[in-house]
Amino acid sequence: MRRDTRPEALDAVGRDAVRARAGQGLRAPDALSLPDPARVDPDILSTLLARHGWCRRGGAQGRYARWTPPDDTEPDTSLLVPSDRAFEDSTDLLEEAVGALSRSGVPSARAILAALLVPGDEIHWRRETPGVGGAVPWAIEDELRTAASAMLVAAAKAGHSRAAYFGARLDAYAADFLDRVLVVAPGTGAGLLTAYTPAPEDRPTTMTLVRALEATRDAIDLQRVTGQTDAFDAGVRLGVSRELIASVVQLVRGSEGAEVALSWAAAVGTPHGFANRRLLLEFTPGDLPALEAAGERLERSEPPVDVELTGSVVRLKRPAPGGDGVVRLRVLSGAEVDEVRIRLDEAAYRVAVEAHLAGVPVRLNGRLQRKGGFRRLSGAAGITPVELDDAERDRMLKALRLRGRREPADPDEAP
Repeated sequence: MRRDTRPEALDAVGRDAVRARAGQGLRAPDALSLPDPARVDPDILSTLLARHGWCRRGGAQGRYARWTPPDDTEPDTSLLVPSDRAFEDSTDLLEEAVGALSRSGVPSARAILAALLVPGDEIHWRRETPGVGGAVPWAIEDELRTAASAMLVAAAKAGHSRAAYFGARLDAYAADFLDRVLVVAPGTGAGLLTAYTPAPEDRPTTMTLVRALEATRDAIDLQRVTGQTDAFDAGVRLGVSRELIASVVQLVRGSEGAEVALSWAAAVGTPHGFANRRLLLEFTPGDLPALEAAGERLERSEPPVDVELTGSVVRLKRPAPGGDGVVRLRVLSGAEVDEVRIRLDEAAYRVAVEAHLAGVPVRLNGRLQRKGGFRRLSGAAGITPVELDDAERDRMLKALRLRGRREPADPDEAP
């Protein structure tokens, strides 16, 4: 049975976790709530204990197993985990196990509790940065969270469709995905971040992230050995993009090295085609030249896109009463971007003004340009107002309000 991973369906973790949004600071909870022992699956708990290196020391055959921390770090800590919930004392044993984990000083204990609370695939980012007493500067910690958000954005876009360079395309789709990502405090020091992506609902994005990072790592190694750079281009079909590479660069720059690790949700299992093991990929400052060159090449390789757009004119600007002008169009259909800027001649600009005053959208043809992140339309032609019925007008206004709340106004354009 699938577990409901909607934010409103989560129990205590819904109050302690925060949503990750690109460009926004991520806030960790002050304390981790404990899972309800009556809802803990013994098989999932045993899987998580084994994943984090806890040792099984035996126990009553077919009744329970005894688990101790890895490397005997806490000799006095011991968990009794029932084989299933059929025994009368299973809930009591699970309650004792959860309590022992909450009191344990072993770093993995907190991660196990978090995994029991949050239904999703577990992604870890780690940056090795110089600091004092295990602490790092505020800006460095903020860079980690920004890089992680950018990496998830790139994976969400590539999970939807493949492209060497997305720019502003699919921004709304990626933002919706980030709304469903939960972040909890790793509790093991600075330079660390742990996120949970919904599973199995958003598995395509997580699977794309794994394949793309592996392809990026392989392409770097191949370039170092042979000097060939085409592996990055071939990796596009696996989810490699200019945005993903930029997120890795941001993660590594200013550090002594970085790691990305992923563990599949124990409650859902390993997806088909992937090994049942923890993914761990490392990147170092020595990888930066290859990554930066590849990012520039992928951006140049993505061609302009011919489109027919329908959208609402939200801004108008021209330097004088007559002549060409620039309009900003909030896209309703025809392209996977929220807004575009268009330079129009005097006649076309007058049509845009009249449509804006009448409160109706316009339709036109042109080419979305790679430069500027596919936010500019060149060669605009055939601009015409589009008449809408009442239902379509209400849908358009609702879409405009939602997008207006998502994006701040552009300070470079006059209303």
